[in-house]
Amino acid sequence: MHQFKKHILKNGLRVILAPNPQSLATTALVLVEAGSEYETKKINGVSHFLEHLCFKGTKKRPSPMIIASEMESLGAVYNAFTSNELTGYFTKVSPEKIDAGLDIIADMYLNPIFDEKEIEKEKGVIIEEINMYEDMPMRRVQEYFSELLYGNQPAGWLVTGEKQNIKDMTKADIVNYRKAHYSGKATVVVVAGSFDEKKMLEKIEKLFADTPISKKTAKIKVKESQKSPQLVFKHKDSDQTHLILGVRAFDMYDKRKYIIEILSQILGGGMSSRLFQKIRGEMGAAYYVRCGADLFTDHGYLAVSAGVDHTKADAVVEAILEEFNKIKNESVGAKELERAKNHLIGNFLIGLETSDAQAIFYGQQELFKEKIKVPEQTAKEIRKVTAADVMKVAKDVIRNGGLNLAVIGPFENAQKFDKILKL
Repeated sequence: MHQFKKHILKNGLRVILAPNPQSLATTALVLVEAGSEYETKKINGVSHFLEHLCFKGTKKRPSPMIIASEMESLGAVYNAFTSNELTGYFTKVSPEKIDAGLDIIADMYLNPIFDEKEIEKEKGVIIEEINMYEDMPMRRVQEYFSELLYGNQPAGWLVTGEKQNIKDMTKADIVNYRKAHYSGKATVVVVAGSFDEKKMLEKIEKLFADTPISKKTAKIKVKESQKSPQLVFKHKDSDQTHLILGVRAFDMYDKRKYIIEILSQILGGGMSSRLFQKIRGEMGAAYYVRCGADLFTDHGYLAVSAGVDHTKADAVVEAILEEFNKIKNESVGAKELERAKNHLIGNFLIGLETSDAQAIFYGQQELFKEKIKVPEQTAKEIRKVTAADVMKVAKDVIRNGGLNLAVIGPFENAQKFDKILKL
């Protein structure tokens, strides 16, 4: 049985310790409630920009080279990431080096110096990152899909921000945003792997004692309104047509979240799933086809993504819609349901073998103020799902009023998709 302990510091910062004495590596992760959904249009991209700048120097380590050199001297894997609703900074090292690794991560998080020259240089780096994603239609179509669902509000904007926004970003924009969001109550520090719990808590209390107690600025609630199917099409001379076909769902706090995970498994969660068998196995139309549920604090969706043969793109959309209708109207068989549960639970538990995966698992639950479940409890909840549950959730979410399709491909127009986009 996995175990963890939670502590709250005087400044409101939450600490999760998840010891595993057998672990060959230990991870220290700092998570903060700051992502693109906390931004305004003028500073869209600032969460991600700030994440980059934390690697560019601190008061104690005033250059990017010093940070990189110290981390690599520890043999560390280290990085950061930004998404819609959080930013994370982590290091993964051998257990005897975790104190040194945590010291660097804490310093980067608490004491960045925001050197004007580094800010200007990093603008170029981020613009090239945006350019890189433009050349990756498999990823870019996801951004078009979010924009289609949520439009001109934070949930529909790019996590990276638009290029012009990055060019216009000032040091004051970054510093002010950090003050509004990087507070003790909005921060979770997680350590997972092999370590001494008592000493680790003392270390964290000392390192993070100066985390600001400032009031956290809340995010604007996502607004959703849709009455009929929606389509976005982008012309690109690509070798594949990349598409995402999905429906609006519910948030991460909804009791149906395990049911929608099973639903997505049955549709496109592995090589035995319905869509993989149909689109890749029978039609030979795609190399990748998958289904997943993305649930956030106040919105969510279920979506199928695929990279397909141009000449079969409309047939693939029709095949997905057919499977959507089938799972709404026909009960899932006991054998298929059991296989989906076993595959989901197996992949979930195997994915938690590493200390960094465990840190993210516990840290995200705590950051989003969920009651923390250990992996065995999550597996138990998945086991409870029935065929009737799956059909009910399918009927709730798979409907024309929430249907959305994003396509990138070399077509002149989207007429052929427009005609077939209905359940």
